[in-house]
Amino acid sequence: MIRSAYRVLLPLLVVSSAAACTAPEADPTTAEAALIERARGIHERVITIDTHVDIRASNFSPETNYTQNIPGTQVDLPTMEEGGLDVAWLIVYTGQGLLTDEGYASAYENADEKFEAIDRLVTDIATDRIGLATTSDEVRALQAEGRKVAMIGVENAYPVGTDLSRIAEFHERGARYMSLSHNGHSQFSDSNTGERDGEWLHGDGVTTGLSDLGREALAEMNRVGIMVDVSHPSKGAFMEMAELSEAPLMASHSSSRAMNDHSRNLDDDQLRVLAETGGVVQTVAFQSYLDAEKNSAHNAALRELRAEIAEAMGFESLSRGEQQLLTPEQFEAYLEAQRLYDEAVDARASEVFEVAPPVDVADFVDHIDYMVELIGIDHVGISSDFDGGGGVYGWDDASETFAVTLELVRRGYTEEEIGKLWGGNLLRVLDETQAVAERLQAAAQQD
Repeated sequence: MIRSAYRVLLPLLVVSSAAACTAPEADPTTAEAALIERARGIHERVITIDTHVDIRASNFSPETNYTQNIPGTQVDLPTMEEGGLDVAWLIVYTGQGLLTDEGYASAYENADEKFEAIDRLVTDIATDRIGLATTSDEVRALQAEGRKVAMIGVENAYPVGTDLSRIAEFHERGARYMSLSHNGHSQFSDSNTGERDGEWLHGDGVTTGLSDLGREALAEMNRVGIMVDVSHPSKGAFMEMAELSEAPLMASHSSSRAMNDHSRNLDDDQLRVLAETGGVVQTVAFQSYLDAEKNSAHNAALRELRAEIAEAMGFESLSRGEQQLLTPEQFEAYLEAQRLYDEAVDARASEVFEVAPPVDVADFVDHIDYMVELIGIDHVGISSDFDGGGGVYGWDDASETFAVTLELVRRGYTEEEIGKLWGGNLLRVLDETQAVAERLQAAAQQD
């Protein structure tokens, strides 16, 4: 419902310059039309890379897959094609569990299922429309062929267990970045969530945060050529990785902590260290990481509106478990009542937007501006965290990707700079990581 409200209001509400221009035919000025035309040309010429798109293995079946507009999914091939998104890093994500043999085995099964799902997409389901890339040259070759590009990131190294040979296995299966933790401490690294919980497993949260096994895993990632993702680990783990890694670091989906104080964002010290390693931070379009206060106000106003309409209509939202207890007739009636309720909320959504606008594309690019000013254009990139909670007003799924380019053009970024932000910087870090791996492997052979 909330996304349909955004789409209804997008041409009507001027909450950001980018959002206001996603319907260019409504703009009366010649100068504005020329700016939009120039932005579209840039958008078509640069390679657009989103470094964090979560997946569900169930969406990679013969019946339901990325060749379709999948309901409730922010990224699939039709939306990528509509929005001009060239490359999506599909994420092999595993939530943090117990540090036991049973936990590691379950985590590996989860990772294996997602690797297999991505493989089906590129080798069976849609090989004519999307291919898997593992190098920057492969990205460019697939893009030149007119195909979309899938790349693979591993969010949480928990499935590696204590068997570091699985790092090479994941590399062989296409993974080109990996984080040593997610939300919760892993066997390798403390997590940013230690700040919230006030507990650390391996370090002090500020200068240290890796286990001995984590240091070995980091060295193995350097050896095989997997980029080191620092978006979820603690600041202490980050600082250790910056000191120990022979390859540049990358943050696959984080924003500026100075702009919005959240432990998932990087503070100025971290950003400077990241740039010193030659790394890149992929600014994330996650509302509560961009502007928590604005996002909270919008959500509170939306909840109030929903409650008011639900009471007036006598509608009670049911959980999935409660829905499963309904008879077929009851469930059909519930779906119809929900549809009418959603329509009523959408019809009045402008009331919320007027008093409490949502976090939008302009807020997202504010973070890009800040980090570019702090550490330079060569160290900043773009990510969405789509299908994992990401999305802002104006860029709420892959079909709206052009809105980001338009906002960048509006703020004066050149085509060369936009190309760096949208993927050039990330591909450089990938190239440098792979060059380090080649050097380390050659040195090992000489020994």
